[in-house]
Amino acid sequence: MEKKPENKGYVLRKLFFASLYLSTFTFGGGYVIVTLLKEKFVDQYHWIDEEEMLDLVAIAQSSPGAVAVNGAIVVGYKLGGIPGTVLSVLGAILPPMVILSLISMFYNAFRSNFYIAALLKGMTAGVGAVIISVVYDMGKKIVKAKDWVNVVIMAASFCASYFLNVNIIYIILAVALFGMVRTLIRGDREK
Repeated sequence: MEKKPENKGYVLRKLFFASLYLSTFTFGGGYVIVTLLKEKFVDQYHWIDEEEMLDLVAIAQSSPGAVAVNGAIVVGYKLGGIPGTVLSVLGAILPPMVILSLISMFYNAFRSNFYIAALLKGMTAGVGAVIISVVYDMGKKIVKAKDWVNVVIMAASFCASYFLNVNIIYIILAVALFGMVRTLIRGDREK
């Protein structure tokens, strides 16, 4: 894997423009941006390895707030410290702020427009496909790791959320606690 370039200005510019680009052309919420963050920073720039990216995404998803902004925070901090965080967040929030401001100005016209409604319905289907792709990619990596405890946790979390309607906060807290205990137990065995 390539290491992050030493030129901090270059990294900060790339962080800002990558966040700006991803935020501008990503529709459907924060879960869609997860795949794009991976493609940009793991596959294209090779600044973060895949396992660490999954950890950063887990932190972003389990933190309060929008996943896209949280993702920008953790990736920005990892690659550029506080300045990287500020520029990544700025790049992530500018496009939605501008787009939503414009849409709100013309809301009444958009609300009743047949073509806009049809466009949004089509985008909903596309966003669903991207979310399924993210779930498949992340789940596949967990299964390939052959850590069956993690596979069971993944399946149990899905079932608790989908079939039993358990609040996602409780699931996150439970698996975080389980992961912490498991790590502590493994750490004691290695000593």
